Amino acid sequence: MKAMWIVLALSATVGAGNAAAATDQQNKMSTCNAEAKTKELKGDERKKFMSECLSAKPAAAAASAPETGTAQQNKMKTCNAEAKTKDLKGDERKKFMSECLKAKP
Repeated sequence: MKAMWIVLALSATVGAGNAAAATDQQNKMSTCNAEAKTKELKGDERKKFMSECLSAKPAAAAASAPETGTAQQNKMKTCNAEAKTKDLKGDERKKFMSECLKAKP
């Protein structure tokens, strides 16, 4: 009986890890889509960009380093692209940008 609980606990842990990976991939897909739309890419050019964007590995140093310079600029680009994709304007855009820039990666 005890072994069954251990197996269930391990299964739940693995499932949670898979869910986090899926969320990361979904976020990456959203970011890449927003960037492709901002760059107004179409057809084969868009396919190539999306393939490269989705297969790109984040730099380990950038992920662990505090947000400075380039990391903050990248976040600003991503948030701008998302706001543009969502066609936000005025106060709604300001609120979105504020929340997006404060969000932890």
